[in-house]
Amino acid sequence: MTDPLDRWARLAASAVLLDGFHALKHALRFGAEVPVAVTADRTATLALAAELAPDVREALAALLTEVPARTYASLVPRPHPTAVAALAVRPSREANLRELARVPRTAPVVVLDEPRNLGNAGAVIRLAAGFGATGVITTGTLDPWHPAVVRGGAGLHFATAVERLTVPELPEGPLYALDPEGEDIRGLKLPDDAILAFGSERTGLSAGLRARADHLLRLPMRPQVSSYNLATSVAMTLYHWSAL
Repeated sequence: MTDPLDRWARLAASAVLLDGFHALKHALRFGAEVPVAVTADRTATLALAAELAPDVREALAALLTEVPARTYASLVPRPHPTAVAALAVRPSREANLRELARVPRTAPVVVLDEPRNLGNAGAVIRLAAGFGATGVITTGTLDPWHPAVVRGGAGLHFATAVERLTVPELPEGPLYALDPEGEDIRGLKLPDDAILAFGSERTGLSAGLRARADHLLRLPMRPQVSSYNLATSVAMTLYHWSAL
């Protein structure tokens, strides 16, 4: 059998880093292929699984290799409190694009237009997975599969389709873009096939996406409050969709 550390070294450049117990737990729940996983404390990790995720404990027991704490720390950018890390095979782009393009859709697609903050992008993917969104698309330069985004998403990239596209490549469907000049969202019912677009944390919607939008929407906000956090805006919008 191949040594786990040799396998890690061979796969690290192309695989998705699952940083922490919860990222690995979610990846396994949603069918990720995980060739290697390590922990600095196997007993503690399996006890955590028995407490919080008994459905994946057996899979973890078969997968986890205990390594010295120093070795574990050398494999990750920043050690996680659970001292667990794994590598997963990234879903194929072709499969994700098919899922995003599938019609009719039963849940919206979330678009982050030129986002800047890796943690915010991860939080949005976690939200989208929780609401059962069809997928999350980013435009611009941010890599939605960056290790910091996967960490922020707690491994839930494997529960929804996550890809980076240009505005002209966005899937078909009515595009609702969040903008301070838009119509109050409380007066609308969002369709299941909606594409919900959110501008960057600092500059809002790009000109290209704003021009592509079929509808501009705004969230209720007290005067003199400048903005909501990106993940908060997505959560409010997805909740509005789900509740009506």
